[in-house]
Amino acid sequence: MSAASDDKPHIPVLIRPLIAAVSPVSGVWLDGTFGAGGYTRELLAAGADQVIAVDRDPLAFEMAAEWADAYGDRIKMQLGTFSKLDEYASDLDGVVLDLGVSSMQLDLAERGFSFMRDGPLDMRMSQDGPSAADLVNTADESELANIIFLYGEERASRRIARAIVAARPLTTTLQLAKVVESCLPRAKPNQSHPATRTFQALRIAVNNEYGELAEGLMAAERALKPGGKLAVVTFHSVEDRMVKRFLQARSGNTANANRYAPEVEQITPAFRIEKRKAIGPDAEELAENPRSRSAKLRVAIRTDAPAQNIDPADLGMPMKKNKKGGR
Repeated sequence: MSAASDDKPHIPVLIRPLIAAVSPVSGVWLDGTFGAGGYTRELLAAGADQVIAVDRDPLAFEMAAEWADAYGDRIKMQLGTFSKLDEYASDLDGVVLDLGVSSMQLDLAERGFSFMRDGPLDMRMSQDGPSAADLVNTADESELANIIFLYGEERASRRIARAIVAARPLTTTLQLAKVVESCLPRAKPNQSHPATRTFQALRIAVNNEYGELAEGLMAAERALKPGGKLAVVTFHSVEDRMVKRFLQARSGNTANANRYAPEVEQITPAFRIEKRKAIGPDAEELAENPRSRSAKLRVAIRTDAPAQNIDPADLGMPMKKNKKGGR
């Protein structure tokens, strides 16, 4: 039985293909999205000497106190964001990022992430700073529409934003969910809840998730040693696009570049990609964990080329000031 299977709150998504893709596992790794600790425990079970566990949510470390002591100094806890991971460690043998919200956070109504449970409209992963309620109740209609359209890919964003402004103040998750539901057709069986995309968009905005991802990828490039491995699990198309474009740009792969675009100066590749196509869940994992259905894993190996920054806009990160949409 693996270390990650004892009393875990959730199943780590794509953990089997991830461990297979980065094996052999040894040395010091950084788990940039510690959460319930599933990836950290599996990395240690696979052979990592130490895992630096990073999370912006203090609750993650409070919950880990029940089991983490058994690993001694093989686990080093670090409260913070993975966008700053190169400030916490260098010469790493590997970095793992599991993006999105954790099951631990979704399951706690008081954290305000879920439209399935009534709770305060919060959504802050760090439990600090402006909340989703602050955003929903102070942003103007145009800004809300842009956030919902760009971050949630919701076509009815303008209609939803108009309804939110009319219904303010909104202070709980179910209040907001009902407003969104009133703007959309009733979901058919096996379809996602009508509020899914709006809640996703607000969560991303509150936690600056796309900005964190762009900075985190660059920080991983700076922190990894030559031969170090980067593994990123994404859950929706924008995240995967950003990771894919980053790895393409930093591996010197311009095969998909627009032939009409200005010629780009070739770089010395900072990563080597051994498998171009993202890895998804197999039938066994889908049966075990339906949450994995949209997950994609991308893995790359660091070279000895100098680290460089990259413009987040080049990664396809949605920019609120440049786009309008929805209806």
